[in-house]
Amino acid sequence: MNILSSYPDRGQQFDEPLESKGEGGGSNGPSLLEQYLRIARRWRWVIAGAVLGSVLLGVVITLLMTPQYTAVSTIEISREADQVTNIEGVERETSIADQEFYQTQYGLLRARSLAERVAAELGLVDRPEFFEMFRFDGADDPAFEIVNGRYPAEGRAQRHREAAKILLDQASIEPTRLSRLVDISFTSPDAQFSAQVANAWAENFIEINLERKVQSTSYGRTALQRQLAEYKDRLDESQRQLVTYASNQEIINLPSQSVGDGSTTQERSIVVDNLAALNAALNEATADRIAAEARFRQAGGSGSSAEALSNYAINNLRQKRAELESEYQELMVRFEPGYPQAQSLQSRIDELSRAIEREEARVSASVQAEYRQALAREEALQQRVSALKGDYLDLRRRSIQYNIFQQEVDTNRALYDGLLQRFKEIGVAAGVGVNNVAIVDTAAVPELPSSPRLLLNLAISILAGFGLGAALAFALEQLDEAIADPSEVEHRLGLPLLGSVPKVDDGGTPRDALLDRKSELVDAYIAVQTNLAFTTERGVPRSFSVTSTRPAEGKSTTSLALATMLARSGKRVILIDGDMRSPSVHHLGNVGHDHGVSNFLAGDDNYESSIFHMDDLNLDAMSAGPIPPNAAELLTGARMRQLIDRLHENYDHVVVDSPPVMGLADAPLIAGHVDGVIYAVESHGIRSSQVKTALSRLAAVRTRICGAVLTKFEARKAHYGYGYEYGYGYGRDVETETA
Repeated sequence: MNILSSYPDRGQQFDEPLESKGEGGGSNGPSLLEQYLRIARRWRWVIAGAVLGSVLLGVVITLLMTPQYTAVSTIEISREADQVTNIEGVERETSIADQEFYQTQYGLLRARSLAERVAAELGLVDRPEFFEMFRFDGADDPAFEIVNGRYPAEGRAQRHREAAKILLDQASIEPTRLSRLVDISFTSPDAQFSAQVANAWAENFIEINLERKVQSTSYGRTALQRQLAEYKDRLDESQRQLVTYASNQEIINLPSQSVGDGSTTQERSIVVDNLAALNAALNEATADRIAAEARFRQAGGSGSSAEALSNYAINNLRQKRAELESEYQELMVRFEPGYPQAQSLQSRIDELSRAIEREEARVSASVQAEYRQALAREEALQQRVSALKGDYLDLRRRSIQYNIFQQEVDTNRALYDGLLQRFKEIGVAAGVGVNNVAIVDTAAVPELPSSPRLLLNLAISILAGFGLGAALAFALEQLDEAIADPSEVEHRLGLPLLGSVPKVDDGGTPRDALLDRKSELVDAYIAVQTNLAFTTERGVPRSFSVTSTRPAEGKSTTSLALATMLARSGKRVILIDGDMRSPSVHHLGNVGHDHGVSNFLAGDDNYESSIFHMDDLNLDAMSAGPIPPNAAELLTGARMRQLIDRLHENYDHVVVDSPPVMGLADAPLIAGHVDGVIYAVESHGIRSSQVKTALSRLAAVRTRICGAVLTKFEARKAHYGYGYEYGYGYGRDVETETA
């Protein structure tokens, strides 16, 4: 890790802080985008929490919202009734009058009278659940006071007006641009109700339009027309009942057909047809089985069956064998059986006999297989016929109600046909009853709610969460004073950065990590030692103390590590426990602190007895001694400087593990007796304002601060990403693989 380029002068004092490079647009500082990315990475969990919270809130709000269903019916409004002929030049061009006409139609679709008519048709006036559906609060109105589960009759007119107002609020009229189509939509918590209102709205608009056109017609025609529509509905309803019952009961009838003699067959069930067909097939299969069985029994396995006798191949082989046998008998008259030609003929005769046997066996097996197939087919058809018989009996039972529905359909069709014939016979003037409004699409019951839209709400929640998270991240970034990254040491504190030290695993101790020369901790402190050598003209200061703002920031580990690194470089090093309030160095040698620094400061010149050697680390250490009543009083004199001077006679470097600065006067007093101070700063553990306060105390005594060491640094928490992970562990994996 090369940090020498981070600052120009390693010997710079704290009272002469380094000029910040990240501000004012310096070339070496991170760009604005990098700063934003760093903030995002640093506070990623805050942003993630804000997004998650927003999403959860959006989901909760969405789930708490009452689902609204929107049903849409589409109608077509023509300027005039369609012409019988369509000749070029006959149709009128669109004019201002046309625009006025369509705007008038749109206004009629939004009319209060139309809404009142729909409310009356659907019976909404006397339905409390309708007003409850839309959360209408009429508790203080006598018209909406429920008595014996019903509304009072005297408030019907007021309820009618309120129902129409609710319908108008929930209805939407949306003309399709550059067309004659208009969408009528209605939104409510009930999907079926939305479809009913949308369809009723379109139908009543058409009825109102027709009523205006047929006002000049006679009452008889109007009544006949209504009757025709009523009986058409009856016919449709009875047909739907018939079809629904047939579908539910799985009754399928074949239509009547004309036969060759001019007669017409009656409608019959498909079960009867199938039963007749299967019965005929069964009879045929039985006959085939009987014939196959007869052939099989005739064969009997002897090979002399009719199939074998009539087989061309077998007969051909027998003929050839007979010819050879005849030729063989002629030879036997003249020669003995051992005659070569006679033996050849006998061999051919035997071969033909075997071939005949094989063919007869094949024919016999074929007859047997044919019999088995015929038997299986007969059994299968018998099972199907038995099943169809049961279906037919069940069909006869279910057909009773079907016949009732069929009779109702026939009756309604006869009545409708009679009314239709009378309607045609009446004859009216041309154009009467012709409507210029037609329903294009009826409103279907919506399957999914139109609101709330979960995906839309989630998208809005995610965007809001990102916005809130970003705001929180920037706010926390401004409020947070923790030293998170190595660059912040110089930027916030004005101190040169000597190095960043990784956090020791929970399972080990700093001493164990120092004994492992391949550990990341050793690599980090070697870098610190190297950078420390550039702080003075003579290299590493002969005497220096290591302190921090507060306890447990890694100052003792840094003291021990730097002493160890110097000892491994061939230097004679002694580590002094300067923290007489909370001594810890004596634990490294498993010795007591009955005699140590405090004794020398109190006037005892025998300090050699308090020095112990650590063979594994190859350095000496001096314990703190007994805990004095007031350590600051012992440090005010010149005894500390005398101790360091005497130790310089035998050691190249004296490292003092100093107490923390805050709340104590010990650290500034010790700092006045050494050549330099190394300041340990815990990553993510200390506020920069606290560090600045502690540094100001050191600056008050004109202390030379060599630089800072960022301790307990976790690269993955650095939030800059690239650069900090690449360092101490580089090449170790390759070394391990090749070992």
